[in-house]
Amino acid sequence: MPRHRPSPKAWLAHYGELIAAWRRNARIGDEAQDAMHDAVLRLLEGGAMAADNPRAYLRRSTRNGMVDRYRREALLPMQALHELDEAEHPLVEGPDADAAANRMVDDLRAALQELPLACQQVYVRHRLEGWTHAEIALAMGLSRAMVEKHMTRALQHLNRRLQKYAP
Repeated sequence: MPRHRPSPKAWLAHYGELIAAWRRNARIGDEAQDAMHDAVLRLLEGGAMAADNPRAYLRRSTRNGMVDRYRREALLPMQALHELDEAEHPLVEGPDADAAANRMVDDLRAALQELPLACQQVYVRHRLEGWTHAEIALAMGLSRAMVEKHMTRALQHLNRRLQKYAP
């Protein structure tokens, strides 16, 4: 007896329900929505017919995505520059400001050169050119997970090498 395959759009019926369920917990609402979007993207990239049970796939994939996000954050916590207190901004004022900025750029270039080419490309495309991980993965012929690994490796390396510029 042949198995019944779900409609290519079956995941849409569960999307709103799952987002609402994740958003009920306000503490993780935005992260859950991002993880859900990543899960939908993976589902669509793999062909929506790939999942026998789209609802279960989206629920599990979202949960796994959130676990991955928390692990990355625990490994390498980041804070946006605009969220820092004024005293924590890595700014140099006065006549040496340009020289200090040039030294930091030179040190960043040198630290990037120490990384494998793929890590360099991922970092530059994401942080300097504003590409998404999905765009980088497509352009470089890599999985999103590999792009994330290259980015994590680059950030950890740069964090170690540029520690002297931390406030």
